[in-house]
Amino acid sequence: MVRIRLRRIGLKRQPSYRIVVADSEAPRNGRYIEIIGFYNPRTEPATVTLDEGRALHWLKVGAQPSEAVARLMKNLGTLDRLARLHKGESLEALVAEAEAARAAMPQPNPKTRRPAPVAKPALFDSAE
Repeated sequence: MVRIRLRRIGLKRQPSYRIVVADSEAPRNGRYIEIIGFYNPRTEPATVTLDEGRALHWLKVGAQPSEAVARLMKNLGTLDRLARLHKGESLEALVAEAEAARAAMPQPNPKTRRPAPVAKPALFDSAE
């Protein structure tokens, strides 16, 4: 079975995710078929970029989104557009609508909500 899920990237304690199409048996950060988006929960508001046309294609051919990706797609309106695609609307019109909705969304602040972790000072000084 093919799944649409998150693939973790980024440094320690600074996660960001790629939205990928992968086989359900592949490891979380292992082999994938295609990258269709990006998700950064650390910005205010969270940054979500999704290639709507590819996402609708994979959903139409039977790919199952994970719970987290389904929640992101619901917030973006992708799952509603999928239902309309199944009813007969054209894919091009739905993708154009998604692009217009993305342009209307507020741009996230590039600064993160939480600062990057700082190096911890040494417990013992070597110079005594």
